[in-house]
Amino acid sequence: MAASQRAGADRLDEGEVEIVFRRLSEAMPGRTPTAKGPKDQPDPFRSVVSCLLSAQSRDTNTKKAADALFALAKTPDAMLALEDEAIAAAIKPCGLYNTKTRSLKKLCAALIETHERTVPATREGLMSLPGIGRKCADIVMSFTFGADVIAVDTHVHRVANRIGLTNAKTADETAKQLEERAPGWALHDGHFWLIQFGKRICVSRRPKCEACPVSDLCLYYRTMSVD
Repeated sequence: MAASQRAGADRLDEGEVEIVFRRLSEAMPGRTPTAKGPKDQPDPFRSVVSCLLSAQSRDTNTKKAADALFALAKTPDAMLALEDEAIAAAIKPCGLYNTKTRSLKKLCAALIETHERTVPATREGLMSLPGIGRKCADIVMSFTFGADVIAVDTHVHRVANRIGLTNAKTADETAKQLEERAPGWALHDGHFWLIQFGKRICVSRRPKCEACPVSDLCLYYRTMSVD
């Protein structure tokens, strides 16, 4: 049953949400160790560009496109100076390359003209950039700046609504509800627990409910049990 099909169902209560996150924290890996020095820190510009490229693209293809693009240009100025054809050829693996080329040019121009060539570290600042919505903003905040925020991708959206942590039709609404309902201690690693859970156990088709550590609380499992 898809999340959208059970949009009218109740959500778990506050205590149940706490238990779900506690169990997931014990069953799933969290955030990888933080970088130890400046050379190990993620490049914010590469992060925001990669996120823009990731729309409707597999992770492996996004990485190929980003690697090829950053082999040509590593700064907003250098990227803006590239011919559109050169950018499109570099990012072709991630699809929609003509549209994404135009978006990249607008992104670079905004960083230069409005943000002094510095990628904003806040959600508001990131979402002011062309082509960057809440999902990308939260991913950059979490992965690049280490912010305590649960970024919502396809896996997190599915899992949160299937279990009953949230009751939302869109990823943005899921993100808002998780921000309100997730316990504070879970915000730092919550994305990592949920995404791994979604890839390993709570998969899109035929979720492995028999191996699920929260099946006794899961609204989807309760429905399946009744059926």
